[in-house]
Amino acid sequence: MPPEWSSSSPELLLALDRTSRRPLLAQLEAALREAIRTGRLAVGEAVPSSRGLARSLGVSRGLVQECYAQLQAEGYLVTRPGAATRVAVGAVVPPARPTAPAVKPRLVADFRWGVPDLGSFPMQDWLRSTREASRTMPTALLDYGDPRGSARLREVLAGYLRRVRSAAAEPEHTVVCNGYAQGLQLVLHVLADRGVRKVAFEDPGSPTTLRATAAAAGLDAVPVPVDGHGLDVDALAATGARAVVVTPAHHWPTGVVLAPERRLALLGWASRHDGFVIEDDYDAEFRYDREPVGALQGLAPDRVVSIGTVSKSLAPALRLGWLLCPPGLAEPVARRKHTSDRGTPTLDQLALAELIESGRFDRHLRRMRVVYATRRSALLDAMAEHAPNVAVTGLAAGFHAVAELPDHLDEQAVVTAARRRSVGVYGMARCRAAGDAAPPRLVLGFGDVGERAVREGIATIGDLLAGRP
Repeated sequence: MPPEWSSSSPELLLALDRTSRRPLLAQLEAALREAIRTGRLAVGEAVPSSRGLARSLGVSRGLVQECYAQLQAEGYLVTRPGAATRVAVGAVVPPARPTAPAVKPRLVADFRWGVPDLGSFPMQDWLRSTREASRTMPTALLDYGDPRGSARLREVLAGYLRRVRSAAAEPEHTVVCNGYAQGLQLVLHVLADRGVRKVAFEDPGSPTTLRATAAAAGLDAVPVPVDGHGLDVDALAATGARAVVVTPAHHWPTGVVLAPERRLALLGWASRHDGFVIEDDYDAEFRYDREPVGALQGLAPDRVVSIGTVSKSLAPALRLGWLLCPPGLAEPVARRKHTSDRGTPTLDQLALAELIESGRFDRHLRRMRVVYATRRSALLDAMAEHAPNVAVTGLAAGFHAVAELPDHLDEQAVVTAARRRSVGVYGMARCRAAGDAAPPRLVLGFGDVGERAVREGIATIGDLLAGRP
């Protein structure tokens, strides 16, 4: 449908050449015909009023009226008494449109990882926080402001992270960013400026993202194995890297918690090698049957950069995150943030600060822990019923699990067969640095899958997971 402009006389950019010998009327008619033929003006779209177009072009209203009358006679325009003049049906030759992509079949369940329950986003609380932030926001904050982000949000975040993550958070060393991806980019570029040439990452982990981000910063990225106790620090030391990206509270994707002795060894490595640990604190808010694990940054704030976001706790679309930086990195990270995009939208930052301060953020998290715990139980029950020989691990926190398939199964074959049955599952091969599909594992996300869909999905593919003919 054509756009409907709120103005009674929408603007239209047309050019007239007053140095040409061609009459202005002929130029105006030709320009309008071209705008209609090429689709700049859509069928049914209103053209400016004769008075408005005359004023913008610096010509007489009579000239514009004569032009409109001519184009109406030619079938380009149509008018009705008391209504705006509009582009007539059939006046526009639409450009050839590319073939529409095939509609994806609806899935019984889609166990995508990394996605929270989008339908549970606290929209009313967010709107209320946005209205309150808008009402109390000083006009001075409409300027670009501090590249580190809103002072109020940094103060609120520091208090919140000290309270719930045992972080050594200080507002002056906190930088607000547009989610994890930008936060990682900023840190790696600053470390490259300081002479770091190699960054390590967990294997399995997020090899595609880490390699691409490291390459953009001019760094080499090397994998380091993870076992049942977390990152292998001895293997890390052998790489020669001076930076490492880790998920210590809930390893992605295996769910392992970095053991206390490994934590100390990792911080010792950073101290000995003048290195830095980049902590991805991605879903620490959601835990079920274990004691809370504090942020690694709280143990060594001079060596650990902690990256947090609301992508899992609220929604990825908000693009709001933060960096807890060592004192020596805060200023260069803020400078790079400034040159990157001049800062994260201030109103969104203030809305988040209001949401946290009001207690509605904590209330939302408490509600979502119950939701995810229920889905977690549904997944375990369904697996026990339909694929009892398949171990399910990594469920102490977050909203994904690992299904350890029988060794004789082909991981990709299971993924493909499940898709034929309208169930989306995803193999761990995508998380391994070498892309290995052995041993066969599936990473089952249940954040955006309802309890009923969890049960139906597993029931539909239980025989595939168990390797039954």
